[in-house]
Amino acid sequence: GLGKNLYPTLSVMENICFFADLFGEKGVEREQRIAHLLQATDMARFTDRPAAKLSGGMKQKLSLCCSLIHEPDLLILDEPTTGVDPLSRRQFWQLLDDLRAQRPTMSIIVATAYMEEASSFDWLAMMDAGHVLAQGSPVALLQQTGVSNLDAAFIQLLPPEKREGHVEPVLPPLKDDHQNNIVISARNLSCRFGDFTAVDNVNFEIHQGEIFGFLGSNGCGKTTTMKMLTGLLPATEGEALLFGKPVDVGDIGTRHRIGYMSQSFSLYEELNVIQNLELHGRIFAMSSEQIRERSETLLRDMQLSIYAQQPAGSLPLGVRQRLSLAVAVIHNPVMLILDEPTSGVDPVARDNFWELLIDLSRNQGVTIFITTHYMNEADRCDRISLMDAGKVLASGSPEAIRQQFSVSTLEDAFIQVLEQARPTSSKPTVAISQIPEEKTAPSSSDKHFSVQRLKAYARRETLEIMREPIRLMFAFVAPLFLMMVLGMGVNFDVDKLDFAVLDQDNTPASREYIDRFSSDYFLPHAALHSYEQLQQQLSSGELLFALEIPSGFGKDLDAGREPAIAVQINGGYPFRAERARSYIQGIHQQYLQQLLREHRIHMPEEPYRLETRFQYNQEMLSAYAIVPSIIAVLVTMIPTMLMAVAVVREKELGSIINFYATPTQ
Repeated sequence: GLGKNLYPTLSVMENICFFADLFGEKGVEREQRIAHLLQATDMARFTDRPAAKLSGGMKQKLSLCCSLIHEPDLLILDEPTTGVDPLSRRQFWQLLDDLRAQRPTMSIIVATAYMEEASSFDWLAMMDAGHVLAQGSPVALLQQTGVSNLDAAFIQLLPPEKREGHVEPVLPPLKDDHQNNIVISARNLSCRFGDFTAVDNVNFEIHQGEIFGFLGSNGCGKTTTMKMLTGLLPATEGEALLFGKPVDVGDIGTRHRIGYMSQSFSLYEELNVIQNLELHGRIFAMSSEQIRERSETLLRDMQLSIYAQQPAGSLPLGVRQRLSLAVAVIHNPVMLILDEPTSGVDPVARDNFWELLIDLSRNQGVTIFITTHYMNEADRCDRISLMDAGKVLASGSPEAIRQQFSVSTLEDAFIQVLEQARPTSSKPTVAISQIPEEKTAPSSSDKHFSVQRLKAYARRETLEIMREPIRLMFAFVAPLFLMMVLGMGVNFDVDKLDFAVLDQDNTPASREYIDRFSSDYFLPHAALHSYEQLQQQLSSGELLFALEIPSGFGKDLDAGREPAIAVQINGGYPFRAERARSYIQGIHQQYLQQLLREHRIHMPEEPYRLETRFQYNQEMLSAYAIVPSIIAVLVTMIPTMLMAVAVVREKELGSIINFYATPTQ
């Protein structure tokens, strides 16, 4: 339900093809089924549009196409037509009727808040708070409750404490003193996105305290119009006036007079009810005392007191909508813009919500601009406009609209307006391709692993990565950077070791010993002239090690005594220091072996004695060694970060449900 199993960066066609790949649909039959589903839901015109740019109702219709692509034997639909316009709803149910006619064994389980839809079902189970109130055919339930429609039947079946005090909302006449106060005015308002015209030359006026209903097909431009009226979107042509002044995005004063409730629940789910109210109160620069008093009033009037400490994400849908309305009016706006505020809400919650709106309109003088797909809600508006393809096709009171088109219900008027406005060639058909008598069951190996499903997910992930710069960077640029850092920045080769010699003997014997260090492994520096110079160059990092040959080295060697040589190694880089120590010991060993071969010395019990002494330099900062290594460690975590971002992203979007609802192990 609610279109959350879609992938926003994929187009309409790519989403459907992904599900078709996932369920193994192939060949001509697949193409025919996709074409028929797109026609039946009137989505054929939008195959290249990304799912993120679809309206709420259009996302629902795309979700339906994805669910029906493999023609299942059991179809489970969770509020499938929430936010879908009446004409598209009728076409959708006609599509399902045709499917059932060709596949009598297919069963459908539907959860819905539209009682008009429920009246056509074979069997109903009405539920409240996890309990089944009654079940049976629609006719049987109407006979059981003695009422004329299922809305009233549902209310009648509720426990006494829940239906106590419930009355059908009635809209009192608008006060005469408000008739001449124009709050909202749209004059030749248009909005284009490239070559696509979302709103085309719209004109209307809304008076103070009026409830103005904005009805239209999915994707017709209702939400775009609302965004232009609130300054969230600039108009391409025409002008929008609020309180007699052109809409100005930077006019903070005007924003303080407007309350906006978006189509989807947009509050902070981690915050509780009180915290959400306080947050939005502060956003509108209200004082702590004003926030406290206003919050107490809203909690009482909107029956939210018992939910005050509950996180917003755990609230029932009807309570969420009341909380969204409370947040929208916490700063006492004089105009309220509501984008399909009751989609998916049960009849009692809708009636309670409308009682709040009527109170705001008639008793507090708040002007309400509302979009809805519930025709009984449209009947409660002072005036309505019917919109399709960015154009306003009819406008007036609900009764005037019915009389204009000579119909008994607003739903019939809505459908008639849309069918007349659209050319015959664009009217969707609901023909269904012939369905094979029996589908091949998946093999036992597919239950554990399927190359086909792996390819489907790989293709979908590739498409998403190529369209999202951040994920593309994580997927391709970061590994290349990691390869360069670890492959070229980390070097385990130990050569070009910087060293210098403090030769205090300066004899042929000392120079012969120094010549042993003439190789590519060592990089000699200028000779040292003092012990202080040796210490200074070691401390500064210019040298890795320094040789100190004492005075009398040659004489002691010729006399057969044991001359001493000092080697000081900079241990700031332990790996290089240890390797340099090994090199020096090896060179010293080779030097002694040469002396033995030349009979210049006699081999003692031990060729040489090594005495290690540590000299601590308190100013040596470990950060120079630790920070570069930490950077490399962090870079190695990029693949893990990418995986975490991908999983969390799908979890937030709700699309991770595809892993559970499709044959993915």
